[in-house]
Amino acid sequence: MTVTTSAAGHHSASLDLGVIGNCSIAALIDRRARIVWGCFPRFDRDPVFCSLIDNEAEDGDAEPGKGFFGIELVGMTRCEQGYLDNTAILSSVLSDDQGNAIEILDFAPRFVRYERFFRPPQLVRRVRRVSGRPRIRVLVKPSLGIGEEPDEITRGSNHVRFVGADQTIRLTTNAPLSYVVEGTPFAVDQAYSFFIGSDEALRAEIETTSREFLDKTTDYWRDWVRSLSIPFEYQKEVIRAAITLKLCSFEETGAIVAALTTSIPEAPGTQRNWDYRYCWLRDAYFVVHALNRLGTTRTMEDYLGFITNIVDTFSESGAEHLPPLYPITRGGTLTEFEASNLSGYRGHRPVRFGNGAAVQIQNDGYGAVVLAATHSFFDRRLIQPGKETLFGQLERMGEIAIAVFDKPDAGPWELREKEAVHAFSSVMCWAACDRLARIAGTLGRADRKEFWKGEAKRLKTTIAKRIWNEAKGHFVSTFGGEDLDATLLLLAELGFVKADDARFVATVEAIGRDLKRGDLLLRYATQDDFGYMHTGFLICAFWYVDALNAIGRSEEAKELFGRILQRRNSFGLLSEDADLKTGELWGNFPQTYSHVGLINCAMRLSRDWEEAF
Repeated sequence: MTVTTSAAGHHSASLDLGVIGNCSIAALIDRRARIVWGCFPRFDRDPVFCSLIDNEAEDGDAEPGKGFFGIELVGMTRCEQGYLDNTAILSSVLSDDQGNAIEILDFAPRFVRYERFFRPPQLVRRVRRVSGRPRIRVLVKPSLGIGEEPDEITRGSNHVRFVGADQTIRLTTNAPLSYVVEGTPFAVDQAYSFFIGSDEALRAEIETTSREFLDKTTDYWRDWVRSLSIPFEYQKEVIRAAITLKLCSFEETGAIVAALTTSIPEAPGTQRNWDYRYCWLRDAYFVVHALNRLGTTRTMEDYLGFITNIVDTFSESGAEHLPPLYPITRGGTLTEFEASNLSGYRGHRPVRFGNGAAVQIQNDGYGAVVLAATHSFFDRRLIQPGKETLFGQLERMGEIAIAVFDKPDAGPWELREKEAVHAFSSVMCWAACDRLARIAGTLGRADRKEFWKGEAKRLKTTIAKRIWNEAKGHFVSTFGGEDLDATLLLLAELGFVKADDARFVATVEAIGRDLKRGDLLLRYATQDDFGYMHTGFLICAFWYVDALNAIGRSEEAKELFGRILQRRNSFGLLSEDADLKTGELWGNFPQTYSHVGLINCAMRLSRDWEEAF
């Protein structure tokens, strides 16, 4: 996919961004080839490039004051961008009207070295002349801390160090260093490379290292894509979504973040600005399901390792409640605070770091953990020692699920001022019992199988009665309630009801009538702590497509899926939300959940390879 931007006219900051990364760090690149977001040395640390959330200007051509890395072609009028096929390497070709052009290749090194993955906290920008005699201006203005200027800038023969109180960033280049430091234009008469990341010296010649890293990273990504199990249809869409899902994984621990950014608002003019650079248990089942369908067993196994480590820690701690989200290393704090010195995405404040939802009671987490861990017992590709021990720990999750399935919580949408007995939380508690019965069966534990089958039956009877509204003629989002929410679309997916159950069909139809807006869906249509929804939540649209397909409306589902795919940005990526009328993307980016939804829908809607030819 190649996209072109004209330098003419005004364009404010947007989520028309490309993402690069190496499962250790990631960065976002805008339509003028500027790095506008990136955290070092990992996803959840302070942003070194933060201009994406520190930008009040309406003019996107205006140079940000700080927190970016730009390579500008003097006189540029066009920027054509696209990924190298089946990679996470982004090409930007900048040209002017005089026949001068350059290409920038942006990537984060990732390949096997010394029998292990080499994925340093480092970005590489490789610049070459395409035509004419182009001149460039390099602007490197990192922030250290949160939006703060470096305390000191020092330089060596071919590097610059940006020194802060807690972190030092090093830029190494074979470009004229004085020109780079001073922002002076210079001609591109050879290939130039820029390495920016941790304060470590390169061990070899700059240009040789740049070429080697590029070639090996290209080979890695193409080999990885070759290993994917993809549908016959929607191949390009699934490949890009799969690469993006991989880029949101922190390989060191196996965690997968909800998104790479913080504080991109769900809609303009709201206070719905959250930090998504953490791992939510709620996502676990859906992410594992997508990874399984893709055949990415290593990433799936790493993620399951992260989840089961949470189980171990929880079992040892004696804690009463399972937190709904975790830092990517499971350590540290998630205390939420506002950064008043950052102006926000398009000026939308507050800018938040940390996430207060970490201390909420969200009872669906027990089911999410058990559902995800179930793969460890049934997928023979995964070598999981100590299955009996893990089963015992999961039973502890099930015991808590039994105790809390009919208790109020903040629910799947993490309401901050309201609690209720949410249908989704209760059904996930039932799912914990149901899957524990199945696990017990595969382990030959007949006594525990019968126990968990009995509990699952008991919970299901109560839940089905309490979330069915006879007057409305459909399931509702809370015990004894009247309202709908989009998680009800998952009742068949989770196995709580069969897809042809008249109650489920009626619920899908009611959601299509009451929550659907154009091609998108609201999470719910009721007022919450911050008012009403103003954008469509993209994963809900994918859930609706799946539900339509499940109840036999397959052609309608496929047509809708095709239209939703058009909501992707120029690079084929999705955020969390989209404007109901214009389709403009809002919310944190790129959103793991949205790409998981895309993958699952594509897998279900595509023709089989055997049917294709």
